[in-house]
Amino acid sequence: MIPRDEYLEQLKHFKDKDLIKVITGIRRCGKSTLFDLYNEFLLNSGIEKQQIIRINLEDPIYYELDSYLKLYNYVLNKIDSSKKAYVFIDEVQVVPEFQKACDGLYLNKNIDLYITGSNANLLSGELATLLSGRYIEIKMLPLSFKEFVSANNNDDNIDRLFQKYISWGSFPYVLNFDNIDDVDKYIKGIYDSIILKDIMARRKFPDMLMLQSVVSFLLDNIGNITSTNKIKDTLVSNGRTISIHTVENYITSLLESFIFYKATRYDIKGKQYLKTGDKYYVADLGLRYFLLGRKGNDTGHILENVVYLELLRRGYDVYIGKVDELEVDFVAINSKGVEYYQVSESVKDEKTLERELKSLDSIKDHNQKFLLVGDIEPEVSYNGIRKINVLDWLLDKE
Repeated sequence: MIPRDEYLEQLKHFKDKDLIKVITGIRRCGKSTLFDLYNEFLLNSGIEKQQIIRINLEDPIYYELDSYLKLYNYVLNKIDSSKKAYVFIDEVQVVPEFQKACDGLYLNKNIDLYITGSNANLLSGELATLLSGRYIEIKMLPLSFKEFVSANNNDDNIDRLFQKYISWGSFPYVLNFDNIDDVDKYIKGIYDSIILKDIMARRKFPDMLMLQSVVSFLLDNIGNITSTNKIKDTLVSNGRTISIHTVENYITSLLESFIFYKATRYDIKGKQYLKTGDKYYVADLGLRYFLLGRKGNDTGHILENVVYLELLRRGYDVYIGKVDELEVDFVAINSKGVEYYQVSESVKDEKTLERELKSLDSIKDHNQKFLLVGDIEPEVSYNGIRKINVLDWLLDKE
């Protein structure tokens, strides 16, 4: 198992706290493995095996737990009321009205409850109403580049590993394969599960080919400002008939399944969020390469995608920045403040360097500013703007 220390430490921190621990993220990003790692920690810290209850609702052995009441009673019958029980339920959204089971288990103060889900709807609707203020969400992503490198400790060529990272993707299990054909088969299985099980079946969309067309459009336009109207117009020009409303429904479902993330725009001077000009990034670049082919173009936006996901991993809310008519790739905000990022494959050309610095230099506050580049050069500062090699930044070497 690959250590997922960042997420594991969060579970340790919230152990025995009066909160439901909810781990969300795209299928196969490592949620169940995180439970394995945490269970190992519990056993090593003195918790008895009988105190740990694991249920994966996508395992056929648990198919009979097809109602919230059956799930609730199953767990109650498994626990020893004289000892603390640690209950782990994978893919809890499979059970209709699972919220009621979670609420009932939460009310039992002898239970420390942990659940996972592959759909953002897990924390909407009735669950949010029933459990408002009583859960903590841990948002999980596939492997970071740092985790990917640590798992490839027999290869010290960082540039080669990065190319493998973006081409093969960062789903943890791809590390078990030796060739790209096996990787593609594995990624196809994940993609089909998301499209068929998480979207088509749940939302009852009638046209899978249309949904796939929207997916291909978003993948081909990573890092580009995109609107539902632009997607509709493109599909219509290709002979398809689709409404803006349908495009919006497709995109909402893709976001809910964590296959894509949306970055909205933020006016840095006006300090307000803008309603237009969204960008989309994919949760795993292996999906993009599998569906669009492993062509070598658009590497700048691919690099941008990697940085966007890393900022999410580091706990930031991430927006596209606007300064007058200029654009800043990312405005990263957390409880400690604001940081600004530009991302460029190379700034060896003086005009490119000037253009990238101009956006950051136009911001007149005193928050940190970074220019992340693919060039292998020592760190340099331009009027307070730190130019850092992006791989060093991803590996926390800056």
